[in-house]
Amino acid sequence: MVTRHRDFRLLLSAGLVSLTGDWILRTGLTYAVYALTGSTLASATTLLASLLPQVAVGSLAGVYVDRWDRRRTLVVTNLLLAAALLPLLAVHDRHQVWIIYLVTAVESGLAQFSIAAEAALVPNTVPAGDLVAANALNGQSRDVARLVGAALGGVAAGLGGIAALTATDVASFAVAAGIVALLRRPRADAPGAALPRDLLGEWADGARIAARSPTLRLLLLFVAITSVGEAIMGTLMAPFVRDLLHGSAEAYGLILSVQATGGILGGLCAAAFGSRFTPRALLGYGAIAFGAVDLALFLYPLLTRALWPAFVYMVVVGLPGALAMAGLVTLFQSATSDRHRGRVFGAANALEAAAMLAGALAAGGLGSRLGIIPVIATQGVGYCVAGLLVLLVLPASRLPDGPVVREQHAPGVEVGEPVEPGPVGR
Repeated sequence: MVTRHRDFRLLLSAGLVSLTGDWILRTGLTYAVYALTGSTLASATTLLASLLPQVAVGSLAGVYVDRWDRRRTLVVTNLLLAAALLPLLAVHDRHQVWIIYLVTAVESGLAQFSIAAEAALVPNTVPAGDLVAANALNGQSRDVARLVGAALGGVAAGLGGIAALTATDVASFAVAAGIVALLRRPRADAPGAALPRDLLGEWADGARIAARSPTLRLLLLFVAITSVGEAIMGTLMAPFVRDLLHGSAEAYGLILSVQATGGILGGLCAAAFGSRFTPRALLGYGAIAFGAVDLALFLYPLLTRALWPAFVYMVVVGLPGALAMAGLVTLFQSATSDRHRGRVFGAANALEAAAMLAGALAAGGLGSRLGIIPVIATQGVGYCVAGLLVLLVLPASRLPDGPVVREQHAPGVEVGEPVEPGPVGR
């Protein structure tokens, strides 16, 4: 079992704690912003405040993650995330809602460092043969955090308001920092060509790696296609439930949360059996299955307006979603050398945010013109197309079936180096 590796257990536990706190804050703060302002525009501004820093900072954060000790980066970032939440304690009425926007933007910018550092650190905590299972359990922890945190967020908001939400998330970041501090220091990379020490030079170096690697180009395209779809779904899901299924606000919240149930099951399956399949198969077939279930979800109101099928489909879609995510992250990690891994994940995070902004704008403009169903169904189509691209363009013979991915690149571009296991599990 992948959980026999001490450092991975610590990293997984820290992520679960901090993500649960994030979901508590995110859920409760969304409710609090609307309660303070009564404005859906204010809620949309909160989303914008979280996405723009991801676009601006995500790629550059990866450069610094590759420069710095990743364990120390996670510890310091968690502590900064905790401190940056404290201004929320000054919010008492709608005239101070700008503080929420500012804190949201700062938190989003800081989070790009922890996201890239954690993703880059996972391959140093387990042997390469356990990488799929490790990523599956990471995905499962996100679903558990969503399931628990979303429920607790509403309770915390009702009992103690923004102060209770803030205190809970501050505590989660502090605990996560303490857990990460217990990690062993990862073994240094093998000697290689020195990287340029200027920021733009290192950023450009990472961009060249992605541009020259067929695998990374395809994975970034996958991220772009599916992120547009996710934003479309996120924008139009509430009108879909309310106007087409005649569901209440409570039904909408429950429909969104039950996907985590399927995700938890999918994470267990991927952790138990994922090593029997290539990451390419997990990503390609998982994405196609995800898209097919989504199409069934978004098209069934053409036949009936019953609410119960939506719950069923949202549970079912979590299973292929977890498998696809495990395959995607594993391919990213395996197709990049350790010294470049942070900036590749940073670039993917920035691309994801930019695509989501485009998707949200497209959904807002086209939803009222073309109708909800034709536009929201494009998410399912996008996943099917992206999955087919993975299976057709990325041959199985070029995939990381073990600790090494070998691809031909220009001299000096170190994609496909051996992925060395961390200090445990060897």
